[in-house]
Amino acid sequence: MELGHTDVTGTVQEGAREGNHNPKRCDAINSVLNRVGDKWSVLLVMSLAQGPCRFNELKRRVDGISQRMLTLTLRGLERDGLVKRTVYATIPPRVDYELTPLGHSLREPIEALGHWAFDHYECIVAARAEFDAKQ
Repeated sequence: MELGHTDVTGTVQEGAREGNHNPKRCDAINSVLNRVGDKWSVLLVMSLAQGPCRFNELKRRVDGISQRMLTLTLRGLERDGLVKRTVYATIPPRVDYELTPLGHSLREPIEALGHWAFDHYECIVAARAEFDAKQ
């Protein structure tokens, strides 16, 4: 029997079956969430939302990121189509990073999550303290 699934907005999502798990769909979602949910990716997207930036400037903007982690994260964001890397044929070579249209589309959800975290930070700290006190 085909059943709909109601999402958080109350909209019925077609094609969901009771007790049916779609591993391919979960893998696809997980692969995207691993990228966009990564601490460094979020910070880099928000930093690049201000406009194109060179590698060392990004390193200064994102406190605590190592050169290796910055390189790996930028490479992953580029691979996923969120960041564009432009190399200029100068001496020394100049490399700029900027968000693609897809990367810009990620700004709003990240900003919303950041606002939510800021708005609920005190409640979360209180909940942690209460939990830890019980342990």
